[in-house]
Amino acid sequence: MRYLLDVNALVALGINQHEFHARTANWVRSLAPSKDLELLTCSITELGFVRIVAQVAPYGLTLGQAQSLLIRMKAAGLARFTFISDNQDIRQLPAWVITPGQVTDGHLVSLAKTHNSLLATLDAKIPRALLIPPMA
Repeated sequence: MRYLLDVNALVALGINQHEFHARTANWVRSLAPSKDLELLTCSITELGFVRIVAQVAPYGLTLGQAQSLLIRMKAAGLARFTFISDNQDIRQLPAWVITPGQVTDGHLVSLAKTHNSLLATLDAKIPRALLIPPMA
């Protein structure tokens, strides 16, 4: 099972104070017993994580601290993380992308598909992505 974590899922997983941290961490823990679980990141998701965690006031981290947090999280062992290269250009955008706000989402869905994975997100509006389930 391979999942490309959307920026929102990556931030929720890495920030304990995030409103969806428990939801995301529980989802990862529920999948973790599977030896073939692999969480993917890419340039867009990693850069988005650092930008948001360093920019949003409640988190209060510097760029360096945000970068270190991401590196530690990926090494912590909750799940195996793999960085994937992004070799997609604009021609790979899915046909459902019709507004500027859907461009990055469509790109990440296409990138995930190319790497035999699903985009895992907290955004219910992204077609063909896996919505991280709410806690029961």
